[in-house]
Amino acid sequence: MAMRKPAAALRPFVETYRGYRLEGHPPAIHHGVPSRHLPLMVSFDRPVVSVGDTGTTTSRWAFVGGLHDTAATIVHDGNQHGMAIQLTPMGARTILGLPGGVLAGGVVDLDEVFGAYARELYDRLAAASAWGDRFGIIDDVLVKAARRRLEDPPEPPSEVVRAWRRLVATGGGVEIGTLAAEVGWSRRHLSEKFRTEVGLTPKVAARVLRFERARHLLSMPTRPGLAAVAVTCGYYDQAHFTREWTELAGCTPTRWIADELPSMQDGE
Repeated sequence: MAMRKPAAALRPFVETYRGYRLEGHPPAIHHGVPSRHLPLMVSFDRPVVSVGDTGTTTSRWAFVGGLHDTAATIVHDGNQHGMAIQLTPMGARTILGLPGGVLAGGVVDLDEVFGAYARELYDRLAAASAWGDRFGIIDDVLVKAARRRLEDPPEPPSEVVRAWRRLVATGGGVEIGTLAAEVGWSRRHLSEKFRTEVGLTPKVAARVLRFERARHLLSMPTRPGLAAVAVTCGYYDQAHFTREWTELAGCTPTRWIADELPSMQDGE
């Protein structure tokens, strides 16, 4: 794996870039767990195959997904090669030209929302061979897209931006009534506007952010125990933490550690 932060001009809209290549691993199922980012993916050697709730499979070479509160199921043959771009919900308008809520809970082919930039991005990335060159290409294409949007900026409501930043800063630890009062809106109005822009209600977004914080702690080399993670991340107790994790990730924390951490640590 290789990682890099985007160009400075893109950092309000994009969190990070990640390049990945796995070869010769056993076939496996990967759980794409919820997070605070919209994933934009480009695959090189073979398409990404996802499995829907009814068991149907979908193959895509380049796609973008919205925020979600359930795990996405990805199957692979032990070989994967591509790039992942983490968009912020507030960056969806600037990069893609639409609010993140339009993509909530779903996945669409990149050319449907990124137009000609999607083909340019894919062709240039596929033709390059070094991660550094690919990171530079992503910077170039996204900056061009952002400049076009910024000529007539479709900015999200400032109240939603403030509410989102507060939720992120607290790891989902702020009460939603308090959050609404801080931005000067009713709880109902905040929920409606927030969902339109972000794709989740503030309450569900807080749930995802708590989960993401817990996942980060469990991914650390000096991993704390489950009870300590539960307390740190604001769950009532370990049982509550396990129930929430299972609903969001599709498996228990213990199962996730066994299935996902070895490959993540190998990559790091």
